[in-house]
Amino acid sequence: MSDHHVYKKVEIVGSSKKSIEDAIESALEECGKSVRNMEWFEVTETRGHIVEGKVGHYQVVMKVGFRITDS
Repeated sequence: MSDHHVYKKVEIVGSSKKSIEDAIESALEECGKSVRNMEWFEVTETRGHIVEGKVGHYQVVMKVGFRITDS
């Protein structure tokens, strides 16, 4: 085992009709199906879609950091 770690970041976008938190959680859940060793996330943008004067969807752009295997 190494005494250091190497990480990589990917950018993902999550959306939800319910809330910003739900958009984050669902995006991380989906990302976790194909990305291993996820360790942190950073929300870089928050926006939404307006329908008839109300929030239709919340959307978050996130960077997800994951540890490179065996680093």
